[in-house]
Amino acid sequence: MCGIAGIISIGKQPIDMPLLLDMTDIVRHRGPDDEGYLLYNSGKDQFSAYSGADSTPQVKKSVPLLSESLSTNQNVNLGLGFRRLSILELKTVGHQPMLDADLHIALTFNGEIYNYLELKEQLQALGYTFISHSDSEVIIKAYHAWGTDCVNRFIGMWAFALWDAKQQKLFCSRDRYGIKPFYYSIADGFLYWGSEIKQLLLTPIDKSYNQAMIWRSMKINSLLIYDDETYWKSIQSLKPGHNLVVSKGTVEISKYYELDVCNIGKSTLSYNKAVDEYRSIFLDSIALQLRSDVPVGASLSGGMDSSAIVCSAVRKLAEPIDTFSAYYADNPALDERKWVDHVVKHTNSRSHLISPTANDAMDWWEKATYINDLPIAAGFVSQYAVMQAANQNGTKVLLSGQGSDELTAGYKHAAYRYFADLIREMQLGKLKRDLPVYLSKNSSAIASLGKIALSALLPESALYKLEFKFYRFEPFNQGFISQAKRQAGENILSQITDLKASRMSNFLFNMMHNTSIQTLLHFEDRLSMAHSVESRVPFLDHRLVDFVFSLPSQYKLKPPHTKLIHRQAMKDLIPGQIYRRKDKGIFSSPFYELWMKGEMKAYLSDIINSSAFRQRGIWHLGKINQQWQHYIAGDKHPAEMLYNVFALELWFRQFEGVK
Repeated sequence: MCGIAGIISIGKQPIDMPLLLDMTDIVRHRGPDDEGYLLYNSGKDQFSAYSGADSTPQVKKSVPLLSESLSTNQNVNLGLGFRRLSILELKTVGHQPMLDADLHIALTFNGEIYNYLELKEQLQALGYTFISHSDSEVIIKAYHAWGTDCVNRFIGMWAFALWDAKQQKLFCSRDRYGIKPFYYSIADGFLYWGSEIKQLLLTPIDKSYNQAMIWRSMKINSLLIYDDETYWKSIQSLKPGHNLVVSKGTVEISKYYELDVCNIGKSTLSYNKAVDEYRSIFLDSIALQLRSDVPVGASLSGGMDSSAIVCSAVRKLAEPIDTFSAYYADNPALDERKWVDHVVKHTNSRSHLISPTANDAMDWWEKATYINDLPIAAGFVSQYAVMQAANQNGTKVLLSGQGSDELTAGYKHAAYRYFADLIREMQLGKLKRDLPVYLSKNSSAIASLGKIALSALLPESALYKLEFKFYRFEPFNQGFISQAKRQAGENILSQITDLKASRMSNFLFNMMHNTSIQTLLHFEDRLSMAHSVESRVPFLDHRLVDFVFSLPSQYKLKPPHTKLIHRQAMKDLIPGQIYRRKDKGIFSSPFYELWMKGEMKAYLSDIINSSAFRQRGIWHLGKINQQWQHYIAGDKHPAEMLYNVFALELWFRQFEGVK
């Protein structure tokens, strides 16, 4: 797990090597264990390797410091920078950028190829030899053997840049679901790329804001990550499941993976056989993701997802692991200690409990915003605390439950689509049986019935448009909105997909590909890597994703139970109390309920009343002040958008000086 940086001249100009140093140094947090650089001169067909200030003593013995060698390197066309967090192959042979001199291939790689041992065996059978035990070397050999199609053989998470000197080709790739980040920008004959947006803000590109992206993500929280857009017009994200290739002065982007929509809901497996297959794939995903040369721990909330991961991991390792959990004693909905305790006792794990305070939130908010490169969601306090505790404990790898809700219908909105499908398919018997059970557990039955009706009548794209327009108050003034509309127009939500499938499948497909999971993975990566911790997500093994999407919707949800197939598959692995649990805890913090109108009230009031806020020129000041007063008086409805306003204002204060 690491940070990558790179510059390639698409024309004939030499690259800016001090800039490469700066782009690499600014993501030191992603890899404090080692530092490396590789330069390529196409005119001489020559590679030059260099170390950095944080390189290991062994590396420094064999290669010079780049900072001391800049004047001797002219007309370099390609530069690769790397920061290393050592997880696999801790010896010097795992150092990056990795160069295979015989094959004339160099690589910088952030992530893990979990099935690298199996691929290594296949490559050895083809005649390849290896000098390390790293998955990085497997990528190089796999590319040489199978070309760019090699990524279809990988099980893992990755963002890498590979230089094939023989073909004069740069091959970059990002994993199927965007677990690892890859940003790029093209300007004045150069392609710049890196693991984080802040690296590209160092480059001489246009740094104009993308108002449409800002407007979109403020109105719908799950759209902080959207298509290939960022908050800056000139900075793009390489989309999940895509490759980027630079060859003969051209840049081409192509898709190598997407979920087969023709296969959604078409499985004919019986429920019991589907449960068995689900369990088998999940346990294999756990086994692969436990591969590490350092100890592996887990984040644990006490819910179904993290509990299944911890119990399965301990079963595979045959020894306890370290678990990390955030809780808030003054908010019962956010205090899961009793559930965590069931799992800890069941597995004999070593539990680390952390309870962040409002003061912690205020101390961390601006730091987390800078780390994130974007406005940070209210749950950041819990995630920040967990990752910080893991770092302080010396735990470099954590397993996380991200992705399960998107796979097996864990969100309450999935229930609306479930009932919408029953209505549309005229399954009145099931509707009569299941709907009263669901409504009896719901405090707002009338609102739920309205959402079910809308889900039955309208396609998914129309539901998102309604949310965008009506769900939260409009915080921006007309001038800002007009600019955003000029940029996006009617395409503001064009990526929301309407499939020829069930309403629930449409919902889950968009959560996986276009909305929720991309934003959650962004937070997961930034907050873990900020503390030099690698977060792994077993539920996003593409084999499991493909399989679950092939199953009928009724295998995933049956009111009042969500995540039906996951629950049944884990029944014999997790404590009975967790299996029988019907309430759903959330991984969040008490911002809305307590802090914003309590300990943080003065801090937030100062933001709203500051001259910087009032002179920003984008806010609808009267509306925001009105909603703030309503919230302080006890109205909870404006809370989320008010938080979004504060979060965006803090983001402006972090990045407005970057020009």
